[in-house]
Amino acid sequence: MPPAPVAARSGNDVVFEFRLNPFQFKQFSRGDRGRLVFRNCWRYRLGGTNDEGWYLGQCRFSKIAPAWGEFYEVNGDLKLESSPDDWVVLGPEPDAPAKHFLFYLRDETFECDAEGGSSRLPVLPAR
Repeated sequence: MPPAPVAARSGNDVVFEFRLNPFQFKQFSRGDRGRLVFRNCWRYRLGGTNDEGWYLGQCRFSKIAPAWGEFYEVNGDLKLESSPDDWVVLGPEPDAPAKHFLFYLRDETFECDAEGGSSRLPVLPAR
C-alpha cells in the first residue's frame, strides 16, 4: 500500500499526512496515517523521487543521509542548486533562519522550511 502523501496549508503551518507501513512497523494497522505539522512554514515541496535514484547517488542528499525512508532535519548546505523547482512558496523568507525538514517516502520526497515541526508522530486510525 503506497504512502499516498498529502501536504496542505493550514494558516501559517503545513500539515503533512501519509499512510504508515504496518508491514514494517507492527504497531500500525493497515490504513493508519501519520500527521506531521510544520509551524510557520514559508515554503515546501512534495515531489517525485525514488529509492533507485537515491541508492545510485542521484538525489541531493543520497550520499550524506544515512538511510533511505527516514525523516531528517538538514543543517548546512541545502544543495538548492540541484533542487527541483516545484517549491510552493507561502510567504517571504523569514529573517531568522528556518529549519529544513526532509522526508523520503517510497516515490516522493517532502521538504519544507519552517520554524519547527511535530516532536512526535500522531497516528490517525484507519477509517
